[in-house]
Amino acid sequence: MPIGVFTMVGIYIIAWWTVLFAVLPLGTSRETHEPPTDGTQWGAPTTPNLKKKFVTTTWVSALVWIFVMVLIFTGWLPLPNFANGPAV
Repeated sequence: MPIGVFTMVGIYIIAWWTVLFAVLPLGTSRETHEPPTDGTQWGAPTTPNLKKKFVTTTWVSALVWIFVMVLIFTGWLPLPNFANGPAV
């Protein structure tokens, strides 16, 4: 096994956060030039749909994680061997 379980979980968490930041701006266009009257910021979306974005982030990052695991386990993405110490 080229990597351990903790490394696999770490790769998934990194993929999840990366995908989240890519998904967050989708569907949040708010092109009104009137000042907000409800105390929100100018750039805040009216309906952020966070639950939908978290679900989308979870399954898209699972696909990214599976792709990375296939690359690692088939040898297309070789990993360095740090167990033998530095190469001199």
